[in-house]
Amino acid sequence: MKTVRTPDDQPSDRRGPMGALARPMPEIKRRPVDDSVGPGAAAISIPRDRPGPLKQVLRRFAMALGVLFLTVVIVYLDRAGYKDNTGSELSFLDAAYYATVTLSTTGYGDIVPASESARLINILVITPLRVVFLIILVGTTLEVLTERTREQWRLSRWRSTLRDHTVVVGFGTTGYSAIHTLLAQGVPKERIVVVDPDPEAAAYASEQDGLVVVTGDATRTEVLRRAEFERARNLIVSVNRDDTAALVTLTARQLNRRAWIVVAVREDENSPLIRQSGADSVVTTASAAGRLLGVSMLSPNVGEVVEDLLHYGDGMDLIERPVDKRETGKSPAECRDLVVAVVRGHRMLRHDDPEASKLASGDRLVVIRSIGPPGTAVSRPEHH
Repeated sequence: MKTVRTPDDQPSDRRGPMGALARPMPEIKRRPVDDSVGPGAAAISIPRDRPGPLKQVLRRFAMALGVLFLTVVIVYLDRAGYKDNTGSELSFLDAAYYATVTLSTTGYGDIVPASESARLINILVITPLRVVFLIILVGTTLEVLTERTREQWRLSRWRSTLRDHTVVVGFGTTGYSAIHTLLAQGVPKERIVVVDPDPEAAAYASEQDGLVVVTGDATRTEVLRRAEFERARNLIVSVNRDDTAALVTLTARQLNRRAWIVVAVREDENSPLIRQSGADSVVTTASAAGRLLGVSMLSPNVGEVVEDLLHYGDGMDLIERPVDKRETGKSPAECRDLVVAVVRGHRMLRHDDPEASKLASGDRLVVIRSIGPPGTAVSRPEHH
């Protein structure tokens, strides 16, 4: 269900009994994490809009060549005003030689400006070009030297401004879909932090989706601390194995008691243990997909409606919202949206429950809301 919940709206005692983990699921092959810098090592990638290092070097090299070529042309056009110690007239090669040794501040003195116009051009044009040439070369060196300082400053600024964010552990298919659902609901990218041990997945999340990424094993406390989970509001756990999900949940709950933790598991029998580990909500991906397949087989139209509800921002959306003042005291049928359930305190009441016949202040409604103009038909997929 695509309901939008917050930790304060949920019961604090939703824990199942202790249970044993089912057989481990096969793990997708991943590149090993580099632990050479010590246990719990993790790297933080903050997205930025800048070209790659090779492109930067090539661009600066082209700028330096442009300055050099301009200087050669200027000297060659005024070659009559220069004196060569050999007494011969300056050729284009001599002009290139003079421009090179001048811009590099070598200056052998074998070719010098002799006329007043040549000396004036050296003062007004050649010298500024020399400064620009040096700035290009020195700037490249300074950029390399200051890169670590700039990254540390950006990281410090990011940490100081990050509050009540969402941490997503696992950037696979499920984690990717969860993130894009959050983005569709209006959660800004700056309030989402991805944790994944795979450098390739981390690079994709940072470079392609523009997300802040911590590369590391989320079962380690230090990795979650680098994601500033102690100040986070929500945690989504979507990993390849249920036992790994349990360890991540245990570690996360020890760091943050108030965070709302949602965990995806593969097997139904592992849900009680995941709840016992500290999860507030558990979604069984395999059985959920199986139920949707069965519904779609027996009743294709019902399956399409459920599929539409699961895609936020298009067709019909299943959302959770507070009761409007004008709706207080009325029945769910009199609300402006189609009410599916009423959340009262820590209890979930169906829309036809006698206790939900009159809405009270403080209730929250799970409703179906249509996205788009009235009468818009839901598109049906083509069958091939």
